[in-house]
Amino acid sequence: MEPQVGSILEGKVTSITKFGAFVALEQGRSGLVHISEIANSFVNDVHDFLQVGQTVKVLVLSTENGKINLSIKKALPPEERPPHRAPQSGSAPRPAKAPRSFGRQPLPASGDQSFEDKLKQFLSSSEGKMADLNRSIDGKRGGGRRRR
Repeated sequence: MEPQVGSILEGKVTSITKFGAFVALEQGRSGLVHISEIANSFVNDVHDFLQVGQTVKVLVLSTENGKINLSIKKALPPEERPPHRAPQSGSAPRPAKAPRSFGRQPLPASGDQSFEDKLKQFLSSSEGKMADLNRSIDGKRGGGRRRR
């Protein structure tokens, strides 16, 4: 009998792959918890959150062609979200990095400008940046004498 979509079941992690984890369910069935359905935070390595043999609660997302898709993050209430790997003892948590702007500066507030005015402003700014970039590249290309 197929598990009902939307039901919460308990199972054991049987194997871990780079794209998720397989969980053994009742009646000899098994399903896949995709890496995107493991936790509410970014999961780079499934091993940071799950171990083979671990018992987990899963929500049945779908059952198609005999394949069962499961979710751990949707089976847990928000306050029970599994934490990311804990910092090792004696080390302080790393501070969050500020987002990089990569030299981009925001365009000035446009207020009531029309789309065409905004486009002209963008093109003008873009052409100036391209000219600066081309000048920089031209200075780094060839032009020097070759050594023998």
